[in-house]
Amino acid sequence: MTTVTQMKCACSSCLCIVSLSEAIEKGGHYYCSGACAEGHPNGTGCGHTGCGCHK
Repeated sequence: MTTVTQMKCACSSCLCIVSLSEAIEKGGHYYCSGACAEGHPNGTGCGHTGCGCHK
């Protein structure tokens, strides 16, 4: 049996892979940052290098 420890951030425009132990869980989905979890208020991105998500 394999245990999943990482998955893609639930934000559709985000490229980040997030560790479930460090992720922000909201509504059963896992996000890499507060900005992604909150739906990018004010168009702020997650701030991770190489990722341009903002919506």
